[in-house]
Amino acid sequence: MFDLIVKGGTLPDGTVADIGIRGDRIAAIGQIEAEAGQVIDATGDLVSPPFVDPHFHMDATLSYGTPRINASGTLLEGIGLWGELKQVMTFEQVRDRALEYCDWAASLGLLAIRSHVDTCDDSLLGVEALLDVRKQVAPYIDLQLVAFPQDGLYRDPTALANTLRALDMGVDVVGGIPHFERSMEDGRASVTALCEIAAERGLMVDLHCDETDDPLSRHIETLTFETQRLGLQGRVAGSHLTSMHSMDNYYVSKLLPLMAEAQVAAIPNPLINIVLQGRHDTYPKRRGLTRVKEMQALGIAVGWGQDCVLDPWYSLGTGDMLDVAFMGLHVAQMTSPAEMRRCFDMVTNVNASIMGLADYGLRVGAQASLVVLDAGNPIEALRLRPDRLCVVAKGKVIAQRQRNDTVLSLPERPGSVRRRHPAHSGGTAG
Repeated sequence: MFDLIVKGGTLPDGTVADIGIRGDRIAAIGQIEAEAGQVIDATGDLVSPPFVDPHFHMDATLSYGTPRINASGTLLEGIGLWGELKQVMTFEQVRDRALEYCDWAASLGLLAIRSHVDTCDDSLLGVEALLDVRKQVAPYIDLQLVAFPQDGLYRDPTALANTLRALDMGVDVVGGIPHFERSMEDGRASVTALCEIAAERGLMVDLHCDETDDPLSRHIETLTFETQRLGLQGRVAGSHLTSMHSMDNYYVSKLLPLMAEAQVAAIPNPLINIVLQGRHDTYPKRRGLTRVKEMQALGIAVGWGQDCVLDPWYSLGTGDMLDVAFMGLHVAQMTSPAEMRRCFDMVTNVNASIMGLADYGLRVGAQASLVVLDAGNPIEALRLRPDRLCVVAKGKVIAQRQRNDTVLSLPERPGSVRRRHPAHSGGTAG
C-alpha cells in the first residue's frame, strides 16, 4: 500500500516508470501494481526531480519600483537602490514578499532555494524575516540562507560583526562580495577571512565573486587557494564569475584546473548577467556570462541560478528555473542535444549537489519531491517551459493543474499534412 503513486511518467533519462511514495519518501520505482491513497496519471508526461535555485535574493524580491526604478540598469545603481530600500522596508514587508515568491516557486516545482540575505544592517531585519520564512515554508521548500555582507565585509564598518551575528542566529552559509571592497587587497583579505569563518564553523561558502567586466578582478583565484588551504573542497561556490568572460585565455587556462582541483563550484546567473554586464561597452558589447562549457569540460560543477525577480536589479522574472536554463543555453551556446539535456540537469541535480541536498533525486529512499511537466523529455521542457501539471513536495501534492490541450478547428489544406504542435502527445488538431 502506498500513500501516492505517480503512474506511467517518463523520467529524465527516458525510462517510463511508476513512482510509489510512502510518507515523505520514495518507496519504489518501476512497474507498480498496488493500491494507493492517491494516483496521479503521468502517462506521456515528464516526471522530474524538483527544480533547485542555488542563487537568489529573497529579501529584495518583488520590491520592484520601491522606492524607485533602477534607471541605468547597472549593478552599482541596483546596490545603491537596495540601500535606499533598506531604510524604509519593514519586517512584515520582507516576510510577506518572500512568502508570496515561495508560493510562485512551489507552483512551478521549485522546491529548494539558496537565498543570500543582506547582513549590512545593524537591525538584521532581513535575516530575522527570512529565518521566519524558512520555518514557515519548511514543509514544502528547503530554504538555505547565506549571510551576505552586500556592502562589503570591510567596506561597511559593522558588516563583519553582523555577519557573525547572522550565522549565530542560524543562517546556513557564509557569503561575501570581494570585488565590492574598497581595494583589491581588501577583497583578497575578505575572501580569506570568510573562508576561515566557514572552516571554523563547519559551514559552506558561496561568494559573489568577480561580478564585474574588469578582467583584473581575480578573487576566484584567492577563493580557490583558500579552499585548498583550509580543506573546504566540495563546500565552496563562486557565484557570477563574470570577469572571467573578459580574462585573457592564458590566465584562464591556469585558473580553471585550479578550480577543478579544489572542487569549487560555479553559479552563473544568465538572466541577470546578460542584463547587467557590458553596460559600459559600445560595440562589440560583452555579454558577461562566465565560461560555462570550459568549466564543465574539466569536471567543475556549474549550476544555473535565478538571482533576481522583480527587484532593484531585475525588472522581470517568474521564478521558473526553465526560463533560467533557456536563457543560459542561448548565451552559453549550449544547443546540441547533449548540452541541452545538461542545461536541464543544471537546474535539478547539479544545483542540488552544489547546495548539498543529500536526500534529493528520483531514487528509492530519497525525499518524495517531484514535478510532473506537460512535456515528453527535458529538451522539450526547455523549449516550451510547459505547465507543471502536478507538484509533490515531501510526499504531499501541493499544486495541480489541468492540461490545457488546444483543439484547432481550421480549414483543411488540400495536399498538405498539418503537423501537431508537440507540446504534449495528447494534443489534438482537427
